[in-house]
Amino acid sequence: MTLTVGSTIDSTEIRVRQDIPAVLGTRVPLVTGGETGYANLDHAASAPCLAAVRDAVDAFLPWYASAHRGAGFASQVSTRVYERAREVLRKFAGARDRDTVIFTRNTTDALNLLARALPRHTSVVLFDTEHHAALLPWRGPNVVRIPAPRTRLAAVAAVERALAGCPAGPRLVVLTGASNVTGETLPVAEIAAVARRHGARTALDAAQLAPHRPISLTGLDVDYVVLSGHKLYAPFGAGALIGRADWLRAATPYLAGGGATKAVTRHETGVGVTWHTGPERHEAGSPNIVGVHALAVACEQLGAHWDALEAHEHALLERLRAGLAAVPGLAELRLFDDESDRTGTVSFTLDGFEPGWLSAVLSAEYGIGVRDGAFCAHIATRRLAGQGAQAVRVSLGLGTTEEHIDRLVLALRQIVARGARWTYGRPAGRWAPVPDPRPLPPFLAG
Repeated sequence: MTLTVGSTIDSTEIRVRQDIPAVLGTRVPLVTGGETGYANLDHAASAPCLAAVRDAVDAFLPWYASAHRGAGFASQVSTRVYERAREVLRKFAGARDRDTVIFTRNTTDALNLLARALPRHTSVVLFDTEHHAALLPWRGPNVVRIPAPRTRLAAVAAVERALAGCPAGPRLVVLTGASNVTGETLPVAEIAAVARRHGARTALDAAQLAPHRPISLTGLDVDYVVLSGHKLYAPFGAGALIGRADWLRAATPYLAGGGATKAVTRHETGVGVTWHTGPERHEAGSPNIVGVHALAVACEQLGAHWDALEAHEHALLERLRAGLAAVPGLAELRLFDDESDRTGTVSFTLDGFEPGWLSAVLSAEYGIGVRDGAFCAHIATRRLAGQGAQAVRVSLGLGTTEEHIDRLVLALRQIVARGARWTYGRPAGRWAPVPDPRPLPPFLAG
């Protein structure tokens, strides 16, 4: 592999990228002077906006109004946009005809909603290495958190043992589709089959999977799926919970307020409320129509380009892992000893270099954005990276190019060989250049 910044992208790469939706890019300043194209290698945190999503939002904004609450033409347009998005998400998630689509703020919001909707005494089984959004919402004595095994086969067996030990009553397995620390995918269909044999339902956290692979409630035989727009190139504050309607229909509304109510009447002792039974039961308040529209457009764009997207990511991931393997002192983190399908996310430690400092240098001197820390998955990161629970995460996406990968690998090798070219400190608790001469963008400069 040629380790030169600005390496040429071959014709195959160019043809593949022509079939991939474009993301909004930018240029960033460097502490050493000048600027460079931003190498965004932090897609697992939040993905940039698709150009098509930006255009769709711009086209809709003149028509924005309330949904389901107005006779005006703009309100009718907004209602159509909002309800059309449900059908787009239903198709994107491979949902069943009777499944419900509830719009939320993000994956965390969706999983907390589901946790609130569980029948009493539901047993919940999950791995303790889950992202905090999937790890923390569940409460009560019947929550079983399993230490993650070292192989995918052992993971299936561990879930089966846990379910066999659960008391009688409703049961739910909560499962991340792809680790936000390592990118490794879990055996979702196999675990869902085990859950079904034990009379349990399965909730799939697809926040890290949906931007990279097709998902299907029916194909995987799971009962619920949750996802976030800001991971799916639609950073406008919308997510979704998609799945079986019965528990959700029977649950107390997630929020109390307008939109969730059919009727409110005055009584001598207070007010009486008749709640909706459909998805609006859990969508109180004015909905985020712009965010929902953006999410739907992003899902349509990804759904039309899966083959090119997967080929693009696979090639870049191989290039990335090969390059990182050649960096002295670098250790890649892995959940499983056996190889498995994985998305374009890799975390690593580098001997002698603190992850926060390393990330600051990559940003300030090379124009590369990565993530450092424990990635809101503290148990998993501590288990894999040691008690320091700190690592560097590189995550690929639609805007990633071979040049970005090569720039990162070259930067790491240069840092190992000669250190940083600037001075760094922690004036606000995080590593940063001292001084930092990089100008802010014009809209913040004033």
